[in-house]
Amino acid sequence: MAYTGHCALITGGGSGMGQLAARRFAAAGTQVALLDVNEEGMAKTAEGHDTIHSYKVDITDFEAVKQAVAEVESKQGPIDSVYNCAAIMPFGLLTKQDNAQIHLLMRINFGGLVNITQAALPAMIERGKGNFVSFGSMAGVIPNMEMGIYGAGKAAVNFFTEVLYHEHRDSGVAFALVLPPVVGTPLLKQARDTVWPKIMDVAPPLDPNTVLDSIADSLSKQEFLVFPTKQAKLGYRMRRFFPKLMWKNVHKIEGW
Repeated sequence: MAYTGHCALITGGGSGMGQLAARRFAAAGTQVALLDVNEEGMAKTAEGHDTIHSYKVDITDFEAVKQAVAEVESKQGPIDSVYNCAAIMPFGLLTKQDNAQIHLLMRINFGGLVNITQAALPAMIERGKGNFVSFGSMAGVIPNMEMGIYGAGKAAVNFFTEVLYHEHRDSGVAFALVLPPVVGTPLLKQARDTVWPKIMDVAPPLDPNTVLDSIADSLSKQEFLVFPTKQAKLGYRMRRFFPKLMWKNVHKIEGW
C-alpha cells in the first residue's frame, strides 16, 4: 500500500505535497521522518501526529543526509517508503535568471534526489521491499519559455528515476515517477514571484490530493509512470511523437 508501512522518509515535508503525504502516512499509523530546512512548516505538518518526526536537513548536503537517514533508521526503524517531494520553483529567461538561483535549483531539485537515493535506497534494496517515489513533472517533459531551468531540473529527475528503476526493477523495491501538470501547492507562489508563463493558466491547478491518489493507484498496479490526469498522459505521448507540433502550440499559447 502507498501510505502504509513501518517508516516513511519524506523530503520537503514542511509544505505542499510532502506535508499532505506525511499526514496520510501518519493517519495509517506509519512512522514518518520529515527532511526539510523549514522548521516551522515541519512543526505544522506534525501537529496532532505523534508519529511524525522532524529533521532539519539541507538535502543538498550529502553528509548531512546520510547522517539523518542513519538517525531515522536508528530511531524510527527501517525505511520502507521514500517520497522525494523537495523542490523550488523560480522561473525566468535562461540568459537573465539569477545564476546562483539556477545552480541552487539544480542542487535541490535534482541533487537532493541523488543524495537521498544514495543514502536511503541501498538498505531498501538489501531488504528487498519498499516504495521509492520521485516527483517529476510534465514541465520536465514538455518545455516552455521562461521555465527552462525548472524544466531542466525536473527532466533530470525524470531521467534519473527512469534509469534507477531499470537498474533495480527486480530488487523488490517499487519505483514510481510522478508526472503531474500544474498542481495547487505553495510552490506556485515562487513562480508567481518571478514570472508567470501563460501556459500555467491553460487549466486550473490540480488538487494535490488527486496526485497522491494517483500514486497509490499506480503502485497498486505496479506502474512506474504516474499520470494524475488523462491530459498529462496525452501530453507525454504528444511530446514524444509530435515535438514540432508541441512547440508550435507552446509558441501560440505564449504569443512568441
